[in-house]
This record gives sequence, C-alpha cells and structure tokens, in this order.
Amino acid sequence: MTEPVPSIDLRPWFSGDDRAGVAAQVDAALQRSGFMLVTGHGIAPELRAATRAAARAFFALPADVKQRYAATVGGRGWLPTGVEANGYAEGTETPPDLKETFAIGADTPVGDPVVDAAWFLPNVWPGESPALQETLTEYQAAMRTLADQLLEVCAVALGLPEAFFGPTTDHPTWTLNINWYPPMGVVGEPEEGQFRIGPHTDFGTLTLLDREYGSGGLQVFTADGEWVDAPYDPDAFTINVGDLLARWTGDRWLSARHRVLPPQADAPDEDLVSLVYFYEANHDAIVETLEPPIGRAAHPPVVCGDFIRERLDAITIG
Repeated sequence: MTEPVPSIDLRPWFSGDDRAGVAAQVDAALQRSGFMLVTGHGIAPELRAATRAAARAFFALPADVKQRYAATVGGRGWLPTGVEANGYAEGTETPPDLKETFAIGADTPVGDPVVDAAWFLPNVWPGESPALQETLTEYQAAMRTLADQLLEVCAVALGLPEAFFGPTTDHPTWTLNINWYPPMGVVGEPEEGQFRIGPHTDFGTLTLLDREYGSGGLQVFTADGEWVDAPYDPDAFTINVGDLLARWTGDRWLSARHRVLPPQADAPDEDLVSLVYFYEANHDAIVETLEPPIGRAAHPPVVCGDFIRERLDAITIG
C-alpha cells in the first residue's frame, strides 16, 4: 500500500465473505495515514443529495435570518464566518476559517442538568428551511449506524472482539456539521495563512465525511511531511481517525493533520458543501490506552467529554 489515502470496499465485511481481509486493510490504512475512503457502505446517494440540497437552501437565506439561529462552537445552530479557527487546536494562530456551518448534535438527555447542558442540548431547526430537519435527522441516523459499524471493523482490525467499543458508545456524543465554503465573491480575498478550514486534527473517534470535489478542497498531511490533495470518489465516504481514537490505540493509528484550502483564484465562483459527522464516545467514557502489542505509546487515562471540550474551546474565537 503506497497511496496515503487508500480506498476500501466494505462489501466483503457486510457479506461476511472476507471480514479479516477488510479489517487488515483498515489497520494498514490507519497506521499509514489515519485516512481511508470507504465504498460499499450502503448509504443511499439520494439521501446524501437531499441533505446537501436542504443545507444549500438554508445557507442561501439572508444573513439576518440565519442570525436568529446563531450558535458558538460545539453548540447547535448556525456558525457564521469569523467564529472558528481550527488551526488554534494545534497552537497555530490563523485568521478565522472561511466557512459557515449549520450544526446539530446528540440530543438524547441523560437526566443530569449539567451534563445535558454541556452535551445533549436540543437541536435548533429553522422554520424558514423546512426540509432541513427531516433530511438531517435521517442522515445523522444513517451516520450513527455506519460509525458504529466502522468501530466494529476497527475492533477486529486491532485484534479485539467486534463489540469492544460498544459499551463506551451506547449513549455517545456526536456532532453533524454541514459546512458551506462560500465563493471568493462572498468572503473576499483570503488573508495570508487563511483557509476554509485551517490545519488541524479531529478530536473524537472517527470522522465520516461526504465532500464535494473542488480546487479549494481537502488536503492531507502525509507521513512524508507533504500536503497532498485528498483523493475524491463521489460514491465514497472519507474516514479519518480523531485524537481520541489515536490515543486509545496507543498511537498505532494516526490522527492526521488535514486542511481545506481557501477559495482559489482560478475558481473564484466555487462554493462547496461538506457533510461532516464527528463521532466520539459516551461523555463519561474513560479511555485507557491499549497495551502492546496493539498500542505503541502509553498515555494517561482521559474522560471523553473533558478531552473533547478542551479542544472545542481551543478553536473558538472570542
């Protein structure tokens, strides 16, 4: 395997024809780059298209209408350009990211007011965009199912029982971000060092990304120390490891840096919509590093919610 982001067909896993082979491919990919494309996932293209269309309808609303649903990083609702800089998560002071986001998250409360206020707030649904609630609710349910299935593949890839991650993800925190990357005519000329999303690693277990292809698109930082354009397959999801899962595996798997390029001068009218599902674990799950021969580095135990919150705070502007 030489490509930094290989493509893996999940059909032999789901059919049972070659589960070991799929698991081996996943282990190799996540050791090499922390990224992979997956096909054969069973998510209908019509659902993905409907979700993106509903999101575009929301982002096309006037700014004063969207402002009614304004939120902060980690919250529920609309995040305008200027409130987030992902580069801060790795200590790099960058200009604000050139994107707008509509975010929903886990909303099934546990009954503790403090915990629920931190992790299980009700979602916000704009009345001006009626298709958004139905499509995002259906889409996130599909993503939750796929994320759990992928964690089962990951467990087998690590030589663990298939249900290893189950007890720590039965009431998980998650966020579904719909990112709109406006054209240059909307956001203007990018500042020096400004991106649609600045260089960063993700925070949780797995990220499931449905992206559109563009000249100002996703780049991955390779093990060779180079930024490369991520491969694109309209049928595939781009999957990457977050900091929490990398820590869990004792750095066997990489939480790789990535970024989304700013609008490009050769495509000033380009706008893109990405559907980004960030999967984590139960807010109170204690993550302990897997010992050798699985893990390769020891880390102190962390509580999932505390670990994620620290990183969300780091990328918040203001």
